[in-house]
Order: sequence, then C-alpha cells, then structure tokens
Amino acid sequence: MAWTREDMAARAALELQDGFYVNLGIGIPTLVANYIPEGMSVTLQSENGMLGMGPFPLEGEADADLINAGKQTITQLAQSSYFSSSDSFAMIRGGHINLSILGGMQVAQNGDLANWMVPGKMVKGMGGAMDLVAGVRRVVVVMDHCEKSGAPKVLKACNLPLTGAGVVDLLITDLGVFEIDAKTKSMRLTALATGVSLDEITAKTEAEFRLGL
Repeated sequence: MAWTREDMAARAALELQDGFYVNLGIGIPTLVANYIPEGMSVTLQSENGMLGMGPFPLEGEADADLINAGKQTITQLAQSSYFSSSDSFAMIRGGHINLSILGGMQVAQNGDLANWMVPGKMVKGMGGAMDLVAGVRRVVVVMDHCEKSGAPKVLKACNLPLTGAGVVDLLITDLGVFEIDAKTKSMRLTALATGVSLDEITAKTEAEFRLGL
C-alpha cells in the first residue's frame, strides 16, 4: 500500500503558509490547489502571466481560454490579475515566490533535480522549471518513488539532464517524505506513507538517507 496522487498533494499542501505566493508545477502538484486549508490565504502564480488562480473548474464549467502554464483549464478569482510572461518570470527570478511544488523524474540525495527531459524523446523545452528552482525560496518535489519498471527514481546521482543542482528542499513520494539539507547535501526520511515499511522504502531507494522518523 502507498499514498495516492491525492494523498501526496494533501501532504504537499501542509507546506503552505498563510500569505504565501506559490507556483504549482504540472501533474500531481496541480492537485495541491484543492487542498489549501480553509481560511488560509494562498496566492497561486503561473508562468504564463496569472496571479491568483482558483480551483480546477467543475465538469462543464471550463473556459478554454483560461489556462495555466501547463495548458490546463483553471478558474479565476475576484482578485485574479493578468500580465505578460516576462513580468511573471521577473517575479520568479526576483525571489518573490515563497514556494514552488514541482513534479520530478529523478531526485538525488544531494538535492539535484531532473524533471524536464529524457534523452531521445521529443520535448518542447524546459519551460519555467529552471527559473523556478533557481529563483523560488523553497522547492518541494512530488513524484512517484519508482518508475513503472520498478527502477528507483530517488538516486545517489541523477543520470538524466538536470533542471537544477542542489535545489530540492523536500521530496514527497508515494512511499514517504524526505528532507534534504543543502549544507550537508544529505537526505533524511521523516515520514512513511500509510502501510509502507522501512524495509520497503529502503529496498526501493538507491539514495543513501538518514532516519528522522
């Protein structure tokens, strides 16, 4: 047994704080918008030039012209604002975004992140990922612990092209939660997913980690 995508999103939402400006990546991170605690003020920012995104639209209520950077339909709020993507990236590069929650293909024990391409496969480009990991104050990665083949994605060293070196602060997978210390470049297991044993997560993790349960 392990956490579902919704469980991982709910765990990631615990990293939100009142007043935060937050950027959510494509995939599981987009679900975090549905788990913002009631009464907490969190402003969601998108690289394509929107500040103040609402939750995902209900079936039949989607506006095809209203999308986030991942081209998913979203909703707007009374306080939503729109501007150029250059202004949006200036916010990111200027350190004005408190938290970014991103997906990942691989995370290394020193905090390296690979999340944008697999060599030999067609990709449109890195998008805003490189700017996000470099300019945002705290980076949380949410991803499956292993590939569909069973190969580990939490590694001693990434073998895919890096998005950023030593940029991940917290890693949430379907098996558990790891904190990464930028100074010591080490990983610490702080929580196990429901029904997951220490033996299981150890067997499925190539990276070396300390226990902090």
